[in-house]
Amino acid sequence: MKIAILKERAEGETRVAATPETVKKFIGLDNEVAIEAGAGATASISDGAFNDAGATIGDAAATAKDADIVLGVQAPDVALLSAAKPGAWVAALFDPFSHKDRVEAYAEAGLEALSMEFMPRITRAQSMDVLSSQSNLAGYKAVLAAADTYGRAFPMMMTAAGTVQAAKAFIMGVGVAGLQAIATARRLGAQVSATDVRSATKEQIESLGAKAIFVEDVAGIEGEGSGGYATEMSDEYKAAQAKLVSEHIAKQDIVITTALIPGRAAPVLITDAQIATMKPGSVIFDLAVAQGGNVEGSMPDELVERHGVKIIGYSNTPAHLAADASALFARNHFNFLSAFWDKETGKPELDEEIGDAIRLTKGGKVVNERLKGAE
Repeated sequence: MKIAILKERAEGETRVAATPETVKKFIGLDNEVAIEAGAGATASISDGAFNDAGATIGDAAATAKDADIVLGVQAPDVALLSAAKPGAWVAALFDPFSHKDRVEAYAEAGLEALSMEFMPRITRAQSMDVLSSQSNLAGYKAVLAAADTYGRAFPMMMTAAGTVQAAKAFIMGVGVAGLQAIATARRLGAQVSATDVRSATKEQIESLGAKAIFVEDVAGIEGEGSGGYATEMSDEYKAAQAKLVSEHIAKQDIVITTALIPGRAAPVLITDAQIATMKPGSVIFDLAVAQGGNVEGSMPDELVERHGVKIIGYSNTPAHLAADASALFARNHFNFLSAFWDKETGKPELDEEIGDAIRLTKGGKVVNERLKGAE
C-alpha cells in the first residue's frame, strides 16, 4: 500500500503527521511511504531524514498520486487528493462539527474520512488518542507561556534580601491538559489549586499535590460525561461554581482554563467582572480560546489586558512544540493503523467499535452517527 503525508497548509500549523521513526515502521509493514517535500521543516525534520528512513520525497501531486492512505495533522483540502485512489482513507483532525462542509466534500469525492479526534476513549485506544497526546503538551506549554508572561517568579525564594513568595496558580478543568498543567506548575514551584465539574477528578488533583476546589452539596450536577469528557452543568451548579470561583480567583496570580465540550462552543468560566477582582499583573491562559474561549475577552494569539490582568491563549497550542507534538501525533497514527493491520491482506481492517466511531464518510455518504445526531 502507498501511505502519503502532505505538507500541512493550515495557518500556524507547524506539525507533521509522520517522523522518520514511523516511516521506518510503516515500511516494515511492506508499505511505500511518500512525503511531500518540506513537510517536516517546521517540525525540525529534514527531507533528508525522511529519505534516509526510506520515504520517497516529491511534490504534492506526486505524493498523493495513487495513495491508499493519507495521514495528516489537519485534514487536507480535497483538491489536493484528486489523484489518490478511489475510496482512499484520510486520517487526520477534521473538526467535523465546525466544518461539515469539508466532511460533505470528502463524501462527494468518494474518500473515506477518519476523524482522529473521534477516537473513543477506551483502554485499547489510548495509544491512538491524538487529543490526549496533544492536550498533554498543551497543558505543559500553557504554564510555561503564563510563567513567561507573568512578571514575577513562580517558586518561593529565600534570599539575604528577603523572601519571594510562591505564585498561586489555579487550573480550571482537569482533563489531560489540566492534569499536565497542575504537574508543570508544581514543578515550577507554584502553589497550585484546581477545579473541575467532575467529582472523580478530586482524587487526581490531590494526588499531584494540588488543592482541590469543588462545589459541595449541589444537586443536579451533570458534569460526569461519557467517554471521559465533561458535559453541560445544571443552572444550580453553574451559580454555585461562579460564586466559588469568584472568591478563589481573586487570590490567584496564574489561572489556566482548559474546559471544552465536544461539538459545542467552549463554556465561559471567567467573566469580565471576575477578571476585575484579580490582582494587577496576574495572568490567565485560555487553552480553549480557539473554540470561543473560557475567558471573556480572550483573543487567539493576542495578549489582551483587562483590569491590569494579562489574558493570553494560542489558536494552536501544540504547534508551539512542533517536534514533540509531531512525534506523538505520528505515533498515534502508527499505533492506530498497525493495531488493525492484517498481514494476509497487507492492509488495515478496522473493527466496528473504533471504525464506526471515527469514520465520517464512506461510499459517497456521511455515515457517522454523531454527525447525523448533531444536524
